[in-house]
Amino acid sequence: MTLTVATIVGSLRANSNSGRIAKAIASDAPNLVFDIVTIGDLPLYNPDLDASPPAAWSSFRARIKAADAVLFITPEYNRSVPGALKNAIDVGSRPYGQSAFAGKPAAVVSSSMGPIAGFGANHHLRQSLAFLDMPTLQQPEVYSVASATAGLMPTAASRRTTRAPSWPSSLQSFPTGLRATHRADAPHKSGREVDVRLRGRHEPVPHSF
Repeated sequence: MTLTVATIVGSLRANSNSGRIAKAIASDAPNLVFDIVTIGDLPLYNPDLDASPPAAWSSFRARIKAADAVLFITPEYNRSVPGALKNAIDVGSRPYGQSAFAGKPAAVVSSSMGPIAGFGANHHLRQSLAFLDMPTLQQPEVYSVASATAGLMPTAASRRTTRAPSWPSSLQSFPTGLRATHRADAPHKSGREVDVRLRGRHEPVPHSF
């Protein structure tokens, strides 16, 4: 059975690095269907609107509920996720007790121009996903450093651990595999940290994410 992965890109910028990463991952996992769910048109979350939600909220929630898993790809703003992504999480998780995210397997990819590759955003986002009851892929961790001259490059950490080819295979199995993380007897896998690289593409990357 083909599984659908709702893909939420945290950057609103046209031709963003996060968007390019989403396309690269999709090309590496052909047996999954990636539904890129846009977030730029979502009105700011306001509980007063829950009784009669904006159409954009309803559409977003429905697409998340229809997916088998959720992939978050985010840049880092001020050691956290962009406001648009946080708003999307708030919209999808409400009204209270009716979260579209609850129980959905999740994975996180972060990127930045700096050497830590969005580490702060990656782990700040994971705090929210834990509260939302989303079993989240722990290993491999995925970080991407963007170079203004060489596109998306490996992080220093990834150069001393597992290389990128292990990521597609991990992603391929995560929608079903993560459901096992709720079982007490689920086996623990050793840690791996990898990067995402747009192979063979070296066009300049804008400094703005």
